[in-house]
Amino acid sequence: MCRTRPVVGIIGNINIIGDYPVHAGGLSNSAAVAEVAGCLPLLIPTDPRFVSVAELLDVCDGFLLTGGRPNVHPAEYGEEPTEAHGAFDRARDAITLPLIRACVERGQPFLGICRGFQEVNVAMGGTLYPEIRDLPGRMNHRMPPDGTLEEKFALRHAVRFSSDGPFRRLFGSAEVMTNTLHGQGIKCEGCRIVIDGWAPDGTPEALYVKDASGFTLSVQWHPEWNAANDPVSRPLFGAFGQAVAAWAQHR
Repeated sequence: MCRTRPVVGIIGNINIIGDYPVHAGGLSNSAAVAEVAGCLPLLIPTDPRFVSVAELLDVCDGFLLTGGRPNVHPAEYGEEPTEAHGAFDRARDAITLPLIRACVERGQPFLGICRGFQEVNVAMGGTLYPEIRDLPGRMNHRMPPDGTLEEKFALRHAVRFSSDGPFRRLFGSAEVMTNTLHGQGIKCEGCRIVIDGWAPDGTPEALYVKDASGFTLSVQWHPEWNAANDPVSRPLFGAFGQAVAAWAQHR
C-alpha cells in the first residue's frame, strides 16, 4: 500500500448526542493534523472492545492524545475517586495508557494535549490533582463558562520554559501566551517525566519523556485551536508532523 501522507491516530472521546453514544473528535484536532502537521487524521474509537494497542501501533505512524471532558480514573495512580475528580472514561484509559508506554519504548511519536498531557504523566507513574483551582495560590484554569468559542479559547496566561529544554528551543522564546481550559493538573511527575514549562502559579504546562527516542512533547493547553495561525501552535504541530513523517519513512 502506498501512502501519500503519514497517519496520525486521533484519540476519540465518548460523547452522547441526544441519547445516542458516539466516538467523536474536535474539528480543530483534524485541521491541525492535516493542515499544519501535514498528516492524515484518523479518528480512533478508543475502546478495547473495538481496537487493540498492537493494531493501532501498526496502522498509525503517530498519535494525537486529545483533550476530553472525562478524566483519567484515579485508580490508575493509586487513589480513590471523589466528586472533585469528575467523570471518567475507563475505555479510553485502557487504550491510551498502555499505548503511551508502548510509544515511549518504540520511539513512536505522540503529542499530548490537556487530558492527553495528564495521561502521559499517569502512564509513566505520575499522579494528578483533581481540581487545580482549589489549591492555595493557584488560578482557575478552567474554560470560561460563557462567551463564544473564540473567547473561551483566547490566550489567558503566560507559560515560562526552562532555559535549556526542547520547548524553548522549539519556540525560540523563554515565554509564550496560551489558552487554558483544564480543571486537573500534575501533582507528582511520573518516572522520566520532565516538566519543561509552568504557568505563573506554578502549574505544570509542558513536559517531555526523558531519554525517549521519539517525539513526546505534551502540553496542558489546547494548541489545536487556530493552529494554522497561532505562532505557538504552528511550530509545535509542525515539529510533530516532521517526527511522524520520519517514523513513517523508516518504520
